[in-house]
Amino acid sequence: MDAFGHVNHANMVTLLEEARVPLLFGEAPGDGLAEFAKGIVVVRLSVDYRSPVVVDGRDVRVEITLSELRHASFTLSYTVHNGPSGSDPVAVTARTTLAPYDVGGSRPRRLTATEREFLRTRIPGGPPA
Repeated sequence: MDAFGHVNHANMVTLLEEARVPLLFGEAPGDGLAEFAKGIVVVRLSVDYRSPVVVDGRDVRVEITLSELRHASFTLSYTVHNGPSGSDPVAVTARTTLAPYDVGGSRPRRLTATEREFLRTRIPGGPPA
């Protein structure tokens, strides 16, 4: 937290990462998509603050939706609520564009059809097929 007791920017970005990790590195491999865990990089990140998230012991709720799906990248949108419920006030909205990455080849790679289907069906709000 910062000097005012608010969650600072670096910690907010970490919170967003912690929200997407179970999906991409937990659920995806469980569905037979091991390549995600081998490499995904953040291409773009934007964070908009509507109100501070105060460290007071309450949980926050992070909702993730798929807002764009391309052949070599996808964009996740986040809504961070200042409390555990979706009806609690929205404190932060954010977006990350992610690209699958071939670590061995040191280059981005295209999403497979199976990965695209996983993203489209497992993350709410996904674009149509």
